[in-house]
Amino acid sequence: MGSIFGQLFRISTFGESHGGAVGVVVEGCPPGLEISIDEIQTELDRRKPGQSSIVTARGEPDTAEFVSGLFEGRTIGTPICIVVRNKDARASDYERWKDLYRPSHADYTYDAKYGIRNWSGGGRASARETIGRVAAGAIAKKILGERLGVEVLSWVSRVQDISAIVDGETVTLADIESNIVRCPDQAVAERMIARIKDVKSQGDSIGGTVDCVARGVPAGLGDPVFDKLEADLAKAMLSLPASKAFEIGSGMEGTFLKGSEHNDRFVNRDGRIGTTTNRSGGVQGGISNGETIHLRVGFKPVATILMPQMTVNDKGEEAELLPRGRHDPCVLPRAVPMVEAMVALVLCDHYLRQLAIRPEGAPLTAWPLSPT
Repeated sequence: MGSIFGQLFRISTFGESHGGAVGVVVEGCPPGLEISIDEIQTELDRRKPGQSSIVTARGEPDTAEFVSGLFEGRTIGTPICIVVRNKDARASDYERWKDLYRPSHADYTYDAKYGIRNWSGGGRASARETIGRVAAGAIAKKILGERLGVEVLSWVSRVQDISAIVDGETVTLADIESNIVRCPDQAVAERMIARIKDVKSQGDSIGGTVDCVARGVPAGLGDPVFDKLEADLAKAMLSLPASKAFEIGSGMEGTFLKGSEHNDRFVNRDGRIGTTTNRSGGVQGGISNGETIHLRVGFKPVATILMPQMTVNDKGEEAELLPRGRHDPCVLPRAVPMVEAMVALVLCDHYLRQLAIRPEGAPLTAWPLSPT
């Protein structure tokens, strides 16, 4: 069950890093949605390896194929299957380490859980699994955009100690895609790129943060108690490879404020309820309040580094790990579309769940001060 995500808009990803293919099955997509393979491919191209000098050199085209669920360019309400064939897998590169537990990888924990693991490229634990998420996220984005006018955008906000200040209300996709690190602040982006290249030259890796906004989200999405919107967003973000931290709204900074400083005051905005500030990050009581959802995710340094490290093998004997191969010195640029995809999947699922509760749709189209 660990490969299934969502309730009504549900995805199931499959495949291993160096297996024949990876992909996703999407269930719950409404029928009649126009979508092309090109729309899926656009998102996968933002995630794929080999796209710049600061990501892994693995030469995968990541070409998507629709296997089921579409007819004449429209969804038909049945499960959608999208497959991406692995073209540049090199399982033999990992054979020398098959008995070693690589530091901070899932090698030991997979052995502890299953008693067996796919040691080539990390198998199921590889970030290559996220291809299915990004493909499904493209469908979720299209539903949210067409039905609600929602836009989901992410960007690299910090690389190690180099931070950018970006206005989440005005940032555009063009701003984000204007450089290879996907930071809208051009001057800061140049410093980030230089830092990543320097660390790469040393065979090391670094981490940082990705910010994400979802603009145009209506009030009313989410549930109280266990299925709070921010709780589902947190699970989605922390399910991503290398993610270690999640914040929404003011996050940890809000813990330094008093209630009188932190509260978001409600006002009448030309007949609609809004708030003067957005320290809640667009969610209150587990339910969206109509303001922009703003969250951030912290990613650790990539565990694979090209430096000698001491470890143990599966017999508990000390051994030296002398790695080689292809890896990301910093996961952040490729994590941007992954974060967007997971946010879109959560919002799309909660949108369909809200329609089941209020099928008349009034809460999803307008929020007047005096609802009829």
